[in-house]
Amino acid sequence: MATAAQWIEGARPRTLPNAIAPVLVGTGAAASLGGAVWWKALLALVVSLALIVGVNFANDYSDGIRGTDDERVGPLRLVGSKLVKPSAVKAAAIACFAVAAVAGLALAITTAWWLVLIGALCIVGAWFYTGGTKPYGYSGFGEVAVFVFFGLVAVLGTQYVQAETVDWAGLVSAIAVGSFSSAVLVANNLRDIPTDTESGKRTLAVRLGDSRTRILHLATLTVPFVVTLVLVLRTPWALVGLLALPLAVRANAPVRSGGLGLALIPALRDSGLAMLIWGAATAVALAAA
Repeated sequence: MATAAQWIEGARPRTLPNAIAPVLVGTGAAASLGGAVWWKALLALVVSLALIVGVNFANDYSDGIRGTDDERVGPLRLVGSKLVKPSAVKAAAIACFAVAAVAGLALAITTAWWLVLIGALCIVGAWFYTGGTKPYGYSGFGEVAVFVFFGLVAVLGTQYVQAETVDWAGLVSAIAVGSFSSAVLVANNLRDIPTDTESGKRTLAVRLGDSRTRILHLATLTVPFVVTLVLVLRTPWALVGLLALPLAVRANAPVRSGGLGLALIPALRDSGLAMLIWGAATAVALAAA
């Protein structure tokens, strides 16, 4: 029987910046157009948080029943460690998706009904990342999905439900957040290359190999700071996003130094923290524009 602390660890709280940052940035982008709505921002945050916890539990379930997590280096997995029955973890994932669906439906009713289709696509994408007979996360498309769902969709969706439009600043900001989110997954998959290769999980890191995956991590951490310079066209205050640069450098340190296994866990943590700081700073800058 898993403890509450183990359930929390199984939810992978270190991934929460992937859910919080896009809502912050999307709200800042909406505010820059004079359209920020606090309760819609809160609902968007509920959707984002529920989705990421749901996808974490769904991955735990699907990877666990396949045996992918039998030899795992990273954080605790509930099914793989046999602490929790697979059915219970699956139920937790479904419950999270239900919360996201209810909050998303409220946003769709008050904004535009076609958003229901976007929400449904997000839930389907979350489940089939590692679920189903042909999970796309096992075929090297995980980083693309993270970029799209927790970058483009999350940021622009948050901006749209509040301002009922999107603009170029929201788009480039979404690209930056998507790149940060991808950096987290790249670091995760770099760490797991040996075990994923053995289990037949063909992630992008497995396909690229160790050295090129390390280059990819640096590239995904560089894009947001290029975006910062682009956002100066909207407001010079966008430069506060550079406050996240030291953390991004620290996040890449174990990657560029050739770290393996547990040595790469700080890269995941600091990539997420850099995203959160960049997101908060950029949100404030856009709101003040």
